[in-house]
Amino acid sequence: MNHVMIIGFLGGILTTVSFLPQVIHIWKTRSTRDLSAGMFLLFSVGVLLWLIYGLFLKELPVIIANSVTLILSITILVFKFKYK
Repeated sequence: MNHVMIIGFLGGILTTVSFLPQVIHIWKTRSTRDLSAGMFLLFSVGVLLWLIYGLFLKELPVIIANSVTLILSITILVFKFKYK
């Protein structure tokens, strides 16, 4: 593994893990009142496109980070509609 891939993995880990506190907070409080469904919908589509891009390039850091981020983002969207 080269230094460029390590940087990619570290960036992916940090940006992906940054969603965990929000998901946990929503799960505990059952409140999504202050979150924008439109923003998370656009964000999720963007992350899906990055995932597809990573798949075309066969870049593991991009694929893994965006797969996990997409799952977390969709989880937030599901909570947004479930806890309306």
